[in-house]
Amino acid sequence: MIHPIEYRYGTKEMKRIWSEESKIKRMIWVEVALLKALAKKGYLSFEEVENVRKRAIKINPGRVKEIEEEIRHDIMALVKAMSEVSDCRWIHFGATSNDIIDTATATQLRDSVLIFEEKIRKLALLLVEKAIEYKEVVCLGRTHGQAALPTTYGFRFAVWASEVARHFVRLRQIKERLLVGKMSGAVGTQAAFGKDGFEIENEVMRLLNLKPAIISTQVIPRDIYCEYIEFLANLATTLEKIALNIRILQRAEVAELMEKFETRQVGSSTMPHKRNPIDSENVCGLARVVRGFVEPQHQSAILWEERDLTNSSAERITLLEATILADHILTRLIKIVSGIAIDLENVKKNLEAQRGLNLSEAVMIELTKRGVDRQEAHEILRIASLRAYANKSSLLEELLKEERVLRYLRKEELAELLKPEKYLGTALDRVEKVVEWVKRAVNEG
Repeated sequence: MIHPIEYRYGTKEMKRIWSEESKIKRMIWVEVALLKALAKKGYLSFEEVENVRKRAIKINPGRVKEIEEEIRHDIMALVKAMSEVSDCRWIHFGATSNDIIDTATATQLRDSVLIFEEKIRKLALLLVEKAIEYKEVVCLGRTHGQAALPTTYGFRFAVWASEVARHFVRLRQIKERLLVGKMSGAVGTQAAFGKDGFEIENEVMRLLNLKPAIISTQVIPRDIYCEYIEFLANLATTLEKIALNIRILQRAEVAELMEKFETRQVGSSTMPHKRNPIDSENVCGLARVVRGFVEPQHQSAILWEERDLTNSSAERITLLEATILADHILTRLIKIVSGIAIDLENVKKNLEAQRGLNLSEAVMIELTKRGVDRQEAHEILRIASLRAYANKSSLLEELLKEERVLRYLRKEELAELLKPEKYLGTALDRVEKVVEWVKRAVNEG
């Protein structure tokens, strides 16, 4: 074993779809579907097709590889292997290599999409559960890594849930363009089938639960693969964003979120106390690899005339690895979110440690409502905040020294304005709206 996908990364169900054995089996499915379509048009009998099918499904992939080493052509190796076990003269009739390859790939994509749909839905609904559970847990918002207005953990989870749900919607939208096959011959004209071309192609796709490409050359236009890889890159980016924020919030000096840490898990070979966020780090690292496949796939869409072979070698890597790794990190993030813990005590401590400074806007807004020019109110709060930082005092203490403030607000009113739970705007309502939308979005169809 050489590649980490073989022994370290990827789920069994996704690797099974993209294995070499699966690829060969699926290409046999396409060849048999073509024979059935030809039988329907009277080229051969259905008994002959069934005889080929029974024998072909028993072909050893090793035999196909053995022939390929000799003749240096993968599809002709498959055709020869099928011909060895059957004397049917109609195998591969009218087809070109990429009729078989692209259509077999479409079945891999079809089955992969089903897995992605299930897991994206699961992650979105897990995040919704967290949004509901922590809807009213007020926490410190942060912008630029610095203290900002208060928000809630429910709001934070709702933001993530909405983003994941949009990927579910996107995947549903691209399926129409992605899950297509072809049976159109050497340059796409179906010349070998004559007037039967459309009917044969439609029947093959019906048998394989695919749609025929509206037009193709020797290959299906690669823009559809580009869109798929872009989707995976976009999904991976969201997964990395969530994992990165979990890592930030697990930092020792923040310690609000924590990945589940197993009883026998080891964090460091030399520091026994460590509880490293290794799953989140794994997501972040591999997401970068997934995004790296966007450019080679785009390059693979730029082909000479009716096609050249520059896409073939790259796509053996891009489609397989991007799919397996994206599924891997999606599965990993589901695990992380399922077991995530929030330290409510630290959440409260970090909020209170701001000494009211992160609520300066609340006071500024109220002063403006009471008659102070907005820009003047901003300057009053800016100066008071700088003094609070310098004196390590609370914002309330500094505001009580300001005549311009006390002219409009009493001490009790200031204290009320500086309560985080009083300055959440529509946060709680927004969480409810997002929860409703996400549930509807991922359960459609």
